[in-house]
Amino acid sequence: MPRGQDLVSRRVRAMSGYTPGEQPTDSGLIKLNTNENPYPCSPLVVEAIETEAHKLNLYPSPMADLLRARAAEVYGVRASQVMAGNGSDELLAIVLRGCTEPGDVAAWAVPTYSLYSTLAETVGARAVEVEADGNVIPRGLAEARARVTFLCTPNSPTGRSLPLEAVAAFAREAPGVVVVDEAYIDFGGKSALTILDDHPNMVVSRTFSKSFSLAGLRLGLLFGHEDLLDELVKVKDSYNVSRLAIAAGAAALEDRAWMSSNVSRIRATRARVTAALRAAGYGVEDSAANFLWVDCSGQGGGKAVYDKLRAGEVLVRHFSASGLAQGVRVSIGTDAEMDRFLEVLDA
Repeated sequence: MPRGQDLVSRRVRAMSGYTPGEQPTDSGLIKLNTNENPYPCSPLVVEAIETEAHKLNLYPSPMADLLRARAAEVYGVRASQVMAGNGSDELLAIVLRGCTEPGDVAAWAVPTYSLYSTLAETVGARAVEVEADGNVIPRGLAEARARVTFLCTPNSPTGRSLPLEAVAAFAREAPGVVVVDEAYIDFGGKSALTILDDHPNMVVSRTFSKSFSLAGLRLGLLFGHEDLLDELVKVKDSYNVSRLAIAAGAAALEDRAWMSSNVSRIRATRARVTAALRAAGYGVEDSAANFLWVDCSGQGGGKAVYDKLRAGEVLVRHFSASGLAQGVRVSIGTDAEMDRFLEVLDA
């Protein structure tokens, strides 16, 4: 009888897989490790879910037509330029499935969202990682001549935002698909949606997890040219977005004022905490996202600070990867949560 590991492909056995942020069961912890929005979603979303809950015996719209139509109105595109997904992660996977053959190059600058590597391995693409160069696109990324290139802006875990002019220039020269991952765009930076029509090889991904406070729902959007999306539809699941998610997403887009109010609160807290950390001697990147990258080199390194915070019941994210081990990523919580975070650091 073969063992389970012998039944999967060599490629999968060689993968390490993606490690998501810890989801603790201890409700006493202040959770600042997965960039969730600390504020609740719009009441309109709750109403929409309650209404749709009576129809769960029926399949959802295969293309999430209501959500696509609402997104088209809000973002100034055509509904045919929008695809919905089970979180933006699924949409990134769809792009790789549809646009690469085994052995093709997929590229990105590091450090960035580590899921890109796992998704590339899954389809057998060859990963090319280029060292990031501040707030510019490194030359090596263009030299990779990739079938798919990921540009995460604002970037995780650094919070840096790429200039829109640099994104446009890169897309003009890129031989393959350029995925502009805008999971955090509502917290800062300029969106590539404004230049989407000029670049048929560009797609822009968005998520409802961050600014819209819907991380537990799993919903994302992909914007692109119709001819590209028409092909990518072939490799998505038939009913990849649930009835509840479609209704919730449409309601969230209807109440963008609620989202914008929460974003303004987070940005104000971000500025206050940044100033406090710098005054305490920590190196802190200017962030355009709902988190901060904090250099802890002068405080014993990222793991030491992570352990100290965890002992004080504050959970942040530490990465052991090269170039990241000296820091921690801290999600922006409520003012009370961030006061506790600063208090534990100062203890």
